[in-house]
Amino acid sequence: MIKSLFTALLFLLVLSCGQVKRYNKIIARQHSVKQLHSDVDNAFNQLKKHHPKLYQYIPKDSLNFKIDSLKQTLVKPLNSKSFYKKIAPVLASVRQGHISISAANKRFTKKELKRIKKNKFEFYDLEFSYINNTLWVTGTRGKDSACVGSQVIKIEQDSINKLVKAYKKRFSSDGFNTTLHNNAVGKYFTQMYYKDKGFVNQLNITLKKRDSVYTKLFKRIPKKDLKKNKVNKGKSNKAISKTNKPLNKQKKKAFKKKKRRQGYLAKTKQFTRNFTFIGKDSTVAYMKIRSFTNGKFRAFYKSSFKQIENKNCKNLILDLRNNGGGRVAEIDYLYSFLSNKPYQFTKNAQVTSRLPVYKSIMSNTTHVGLKALSVIFAPAIITHNLIKTYKQDDVIYYKLKYSKVKRAKQSRFKGRIYVLINGNSFSASSLISTHLQATDGAVFVGEETGGAYNGCVAGIYKYYNLPNTKLKMRFGLMQIETPYTQFPDGYGIKPNRLIKPTIKDNLLKKDSGIDWILNDIYK
Repeated sequence: MIKSLFTALLFLLVLSCGQVKRYNKIIARQHSVKQLHSDVDNAFNQLKKHHPKLYQYIPKDSLNFKIDSLKQTLVKPLNSKSFYKKIAPVLASVRQGHISISAANKRFTKKELKRIKKNKFEFYDLEFSYINNTLWVTGTRGKDSACVGSQVIKIEQDSINKLVKAYKKRFSSDGFNTTLHNNAVGKYFTQMYYKDKGFVNQLNITLKKRDSVYTKLFKRIPKKDLKKNKVNKGKSNKAISKTNKPLNKQKKKAFKKKKRRQGYLAKTKQFTRNFTFIGKDSTVAYMKIRSFTNGKFRAFYKSSFKQIENKNCKNLILDLRNNGGGRVAEIDYLYSFLSNKPYQFTKNAQVTSRLPVYKSIMSNTTHVGLKALSVIFAPAIITHNLIKTYKQDDVIYYKLKYSKVKRAKQSRFKGRIYVLINGNSFSASSLISTHLQATDGAVFVGEETGGAYNGCVAGIYKYYNLPNTKLKMRFGLMQIETPYTQFPDGYGIKPNRLIKPTIKDNLLKKDSGIDWILNDIYK
């Protein structure tokens, strides 16, 4: 039995290694012009077939012209990464922010990954902000903070202006606003650089601090050296930790419980949801939500609004800056504590097929085992889809449970609501912001959201591998909208008080948005 299990595991390991090598060989290959044209057609045929709002922000003729123009530039063989740099801007021109495509970077075997994970790349510790058309190092998760407060001039031989100009063309917001581009380039700069350049061992970065220009080398350093330092620091506390063992156990248990309830982002060591009271005499409720994804959100919101009610708090700040979205279930639940009347959170979603869930599963990226299960359970999945969808005026809709009218919570907040937003407030963040601006008179502070006021195409997604270049596309299958719309279409939720970030505020850790709100409350 053990021998058979070992043989099976060995077979899977060999198969996995073989798949990695085969994939790397394909993406490095020079694909013929015919293959590149075929992948362009495959990509846009998938969108034309499955995307419910493909021409919402771009006319059909304009998109077809861009596709033809792209094919005319593909006159010689290219590898997958070079092809990505050609097709990504055309996909971005659709202006649907939930459409994305992978950059076809080299994959690693488990053995290679194990070796890579023994080192830590200093570059990935840096936190960037893109302010006034310049890129700044505004924080670090590493020990060396000397470069914090420096402007980035170039990386290796590439100027920052050149890199940023290219990166902004490869993704889009929902519609025509540009605030997402500036915010996302800063927040996700390391990820964008990796998509562009792939795996590197070191980088020479030219920085400017005050009047001094200097170059700093960022490299991969062994994690064991970092652990040694931690061990040496902890030795003096060894005796103390033994005596406090039961207390440490309790703390760990409490921390785990907190992580489950509030959600936790391990990379940044931050909680997804935070609640506290701020301002004079701690009388203003402050709720910072970094995303609507992980954690048991119901317990968090129930507890937070109970505290607000007990304290008879009259002002609430809801901070949705840099919140990229997440679950509709969560924003629907949160809104039930903020609405002052019965509400319908979304309309039924527009789709292109009576079988959207089944179409999502049966893609060329789906694992063979899952496809086999889908075939077995196909009658149940198809029946469910047919019950949930209906056709009206030649448009197919999917019934969402959030489209039913609901009552607001009895312990709902009855005071004044302030909402902090910026370009990285996207998707679900924009949906709840639309409600708060349309119905409840909330005061919005910051920048226009990157997500559109009139909804987004998300909900369930389809993943599709382009057959020749192996680039992976992702796009939404459901147009999700609130009952409220604005004209012209294609713009985000705009603030009542525009406050743009400045490098001075950033480096001084000064929050001008919160300062303005507190000042407005006390006035």
